Amino acid sequence: MRPGLKPVSVIVLGAGERGKIYADYALTHPDRIKVVGVAEPRRHQRMNMVEAHRIPDENIFEDWAAVFKRERFADAVIIATPDRLHASPTLSAAEKGYPILLEKPMAPTEEECRAIVKTVMNKGVIFSVCHVLRHTNYTRELKRIIDSGVLGEVVSIQHLEPVGHWHQAHSFVRGNWRRSDESSSMLLAKSCHDVDWIRYIMGVPCRSISSFGSLNHFKKERTPNGAADRCIDCPGDVEQSCPYSAKRIYMGFIEKGVKGWPVDAVTLDNDAENLVKALREGPYGRCVYACDNDAVDNQVTIMEFEGGKTACFVMTAFTEATSRRTRIFGTKSEVEVDGRFIRVFDFLGMRHTVIDTARDESDLAGHEGGDLGVVENFIDAVRQGDQSKILTGATETLESHLIVFAAERSRLEKRVVNVSP
Repeated sequence: MRPGLKPVSVIVLGAGERGKIYADYALTHPDRIKVVGVAEPRRHQRMNMVEAHRIPDENIFEDWAAVFKRERFADAVIIATPDRLHASPTLSAAEKGYPILLEKPMAPTEEECRAIVKTVMNKGVIFSVCHVLRHTNYTRELKRIIDSGVLGEVVSIQHLEPVGHWHQAHSFVRGNWRRSDESSSMLLAKSCHDVDWIRYIMGVPCRSISSFGSLNHFKKERTPNGAADRCIDCPGDVEQSCPYSAKRIYMGFIEKGVKGWPVDAVTLDNDAENLVKALREGPYGRCVYACDNDAVDNQVTIMEFEGGKTACFVMTAFTEATSRRTRIFGTKSEVEVDGRFIRVFDFLGMRHTVIDTARDESDLAGHEGGDLGVVENFIDAVRQGDQSKILTGATETLESHLIVFAAERSRLEKRVVNVSP
């Protein structure tokens, strides 16, 4: 940072898990960013952010719309509201001239995405979407390797998003993203940055797509004999044999001393007694076979890119919650990536090279450093007033979202779909 350069002041709209993660960067880097305002309807989350960042009373709001009734009072905004509340605050922020860091997805519909892109480009504001995978250390190193020509021409990609059995049950069966009509499709909610990453690595546009997926397991007809509608009421032998038991999952986190996500989504008073109460009364205590969910638990998407290049993306719930795994097939080398190690096999030399991309496991180390990277990238762009510094701006995000929308049409209509330009 140049001497005398002031920190970027930001207003956070949405003080939930993602909003808190991005705002917390200010606690360890006060010379680069300062949180000066918050809008959040839930009092507990709102006041936690107020206290952590010493936000003055006049900049505390329950409703995001109230922020934009004021004259601009910060350098930028971070928008981390629920998926279906992305478009309106983003459009309002752009009209006020605020640089915007927007949590993914951009919006749940193509029409809203196009409206956002049109507005932010017309207004000329700095705009970034939190496609965190582009900002990881391993992605930067992988892109350098590809650009060096070591792989030759990239011909095909296999990419796995291992959601994790308990994460699927928490977020996409019992939680906020369980229904597409209340949030967005599973592919958009969970994996739009995987699709964005594949497009980024491939380096050319996607032309057509075919996708298959279903809600295979987490539905009523899969209910074990004797199971109750709530895990807390389930007979011992049935509950103990269920890998998706809410008692086992959340009590296991509490026993490990976890006080943040996912426990704080279930109960804010995260001890055993309050957890039992929450599992008896709240949504996270429901049997995974007795919820109102429709999010798919497995999906395979095949993409054809310009020049006949191909990619296969697999999203599945039925895994250990681990890092994404990728294989990239080039004309000169094959590469395997697991979120930390990059393993290159050179065809000509018939030899392996292993690169360790580990970085400091400090603040915002989530998504293999992608959470940290996306905030740093945005701050640098705002400081320099330079949209070209952004890795995932309006046009890049619109392109990858159009691929996701086409994939969902393909899944529902059971046909190959051409990707909109």
